[in-house]
Amino acid sequence: MHFLPTVDLSIGDLRMPFNEEVKYCLLSISVTLFLIAMGILVWQLYRYCSQAPKGPVDDLLSSDGKPAKTGDFHTETQRPNFKVEKLHEEAQRLSRCLSMGSHVELPSLGNQLEEEVKGSLRFSLYYDQLQSRLVITVLEALVLPVRDFSRSVDPFVRVRLLWARHDDEEEEKGEQSSPSLKCVLHEWQTHMVKDNSSPTFGDQFSCSLEEEDVPHTTVRFEVRDFDKFSRHGFLGEVRVSLCDMNISYPLEVLEDLQTPQKDMVGEVLLSLKYLHTLQRLEVGLLKIRALPQPSKIDKVQLYARISVLCNQFKLRHQKSTTKTLCEVTVFNEVMMFTLPDPLIRACCIVVSVYEIHAARKSSKRLVGQVTFGKGKSSEDEHWSLMMRSICQPIAKWHPLLI
Repeated sequence: MHFLPTVDLSIGDLRMPFNEEVKYCLLSISVTLFLIAMGILVWQLYRYCSQAPKGPVDDLLSSDGKPAKTGDFHTETQRPNFKVEKLHEEAQRLSRCLSMGSHVELPSLGNQLEEEVKGSLRFSLYYDQLQSRLVITVLEALVLPVRDFSRSVDPFVRVRLLWARHDDEEEEKGEQSSPSLKCVLHEWQTHMVKDNSSPTFGDQFSCSLEEEDVPHTTVRFEVRDFDKFSRHGFLGEVRVSLCDMNISYPLEVLEDLQTPQKDMVGEVLLSLKYLHTLQRLEVGLLKIRALPQPSKIDKVQLYARISVLCNQFKLRHQKSTTKTLCEVTVFNEVMMFTLPDPLIRACCIVVSVYEIHAARKSSKRLVGQVTFGKGKSSEDEHWSLMMRSICQPIAKWHPLLI
């Protein structure tokens, strides 16, 4: 038998058919590709660890910590595959942002007064019986307080003419309306006097007013401090009931400023329902009760704007349809808002009612506002009932204030 000869070769005896330059070139290319791959891997790991996935709760705040625009929000009906577990995890990140600010304080005129009310207002009233016309002249303000940080004040005066229904009219209609229910007949505003604590205005306003309506009319003067970048400050107010005054001739009056108070101009029937599993708030605008203005010829239409505020930021809002004003205007509309648990425990609802005139092209006018929700030290009764109920709407009348 013939055996094939065997050849003993070691690894060191193997030689590649390339010269030294080609070997080093291939080695350098391999090392370069390896380093590039490792760099991409490290970059992807860094992005994964530093950036959390963005969800519906992250949409509530923009990159600078402020609320996003209304168009960036989505209601629950637009996201049928919404995952509550994922929302809850992302809501925990938002709660840390909410903890940096204070809770929402329900807005009121008294809270806007930074110090005691000081100063006085001089004005004149006159009713022309022949022309059935009321003339109001704002003359001057005296010794108004100045702002602490700027040591200046830019005052102006807003005048509202409030009318209350006659008691005999309510008895004839068999209604049980609140005696304090009023409506705003007219609203004016003087010019602003810059940097003057004792300004002289000299603005005169007039309107038609029937003689039988004069005893049921109140003139409300609101002295405010103009602020270009924020809400105008309140310096005080003066109220004058025309039933207590003889204004058949021009009567000049000097009155001290008092703490501003709100007037009840109507009532709003609202229903609240919060779905804990879906984390959705449903606000139902059912009815608005308001006094129609006397001797009003053109039709007046109403609409409401419902806003959700948290940490003094307006998160979102929705607008109702327009309805013709009557004593009880029926809407029966429901607005839905997606609010995680940290938001629902530190937010408030503001319902603003506006009126527009169909006959003439004029700007909208604020009729009144309803504010309720979770405050810093108190909670509205309606809000508490909603939080304790289980997926059941709770309806309640709220006063409409101006």
